[in-house]
Amino acid sequence: MPERGQVASVDGNRYGLNGAMSAKEKRRIRDAVPVAGLLVLCLLWSLESLRTEFAPGASDGPLPPFAREALRLALLTVVAALLSLLRKAEWPRGRQIWDCVLIGLGLFVVPTLLGDLTQTTIPELARVALFSLAPVFAVAFEPYLGRLTELQSRGGLLAALGCVIGTVAVFPLAIPRTFEAAGGFFAVILSVACVAAANCWAVRLVAKSPRGTAAPIAAMAGGMAALGLGIASVLSERNVGGHPALQSELTWAAAVELPALLLLFWLMRRMSAVRMTTRFIVAPLMVNVVGLILLRPSIDLRVGLGLLLTAISAGWLLCAREEDIETGEFPLKLNQS
Repeated sequence: MPERGQVASVDGNRYGLNGAMSAKEKRRIRDAVPVAGLLVLCLLWSLESLRTEFAPGASDGPLPPFAREALRLALLTVVAALLSLLRKAEWPRGRQIWDCVLIGLGLFVVPTLLGDLTQTTIPELARVALFSLAPVFAVAFEPYLGRLTELQSRGGLLAALGCVIGTVAVFPLAIPRTFEAAGGFFAVILSVACVAAANCWAVRLVAKSPRGTAAPIAAMAGGMAALGLGIASVLSERNVGGHPALQSELTWAAAVELPALLLLFWLMRRMSAVRMTTRFIVAPLMVNVVGLILLRPSIDLRVGLGLLLTAISAGWLLCAREEDIETGEFPLKLNQS
């Protein structure tokens, strides 16, 4: 029969194991919250395909693209600035201001400008397929533009390529046959690269800043982007102020797009840039799954396998365990001569 001290030792080990399991469970919950937030963001963005059902005023004709983007970013700026003032958060200073300008340009201005230029040359479905390259660019850029000690999942590049292959299987991508189509094709790829690079830079900026500064960064980046797109709207779009869809656009932006943008900046401290760019994969996947459930169309083997590969690859990027990159080592070995 064990002595009292031995029993106490055994009980202590048992309690220690229970304590370790409790910490592990807390870590799992902490890691699951950002993933849930990203899924909510993707759900909000996927509602755009059902917008005519939720916002009947959209039938009057949407706002011109520059004005629509400027409106939602101006709304983001106002709300984020109010949150910053209420929380007495520290605002970006010095070089951080220029970082916010670059983030606003890369995340919002450049994609909107290039999207407008390629509107007539690149179909919407082809644009969705090309934006599946965002995680690939993020895997390549994050160790250089993001946090140098950023966590990377094993097989991240392979999973990102799997997302591309699966998405292209669902949204066929035709090879451009004219110089104009080829120019639009590469312009969309450039906009995807800009979004991925800006996402990496934003994650780095938010991570290096004190806690509670995501709202000021969102306000400044959104404000700079709203100003740039507002100028573009004034120069290229007329009579926006009296547009019949202005009120419905404002309502939609406040109810759907504003929460998504706030979630986007909230996630920057809690997720790697690679995981954040999976929003360009998961949102179209949600639209397809909802369409399959509601419409029950017949799908061929290629589309079915594409959806399955996309779901598995995106799930790997979101849920696989991430490990530290050793100092001086980078995934693509671009630092070696």
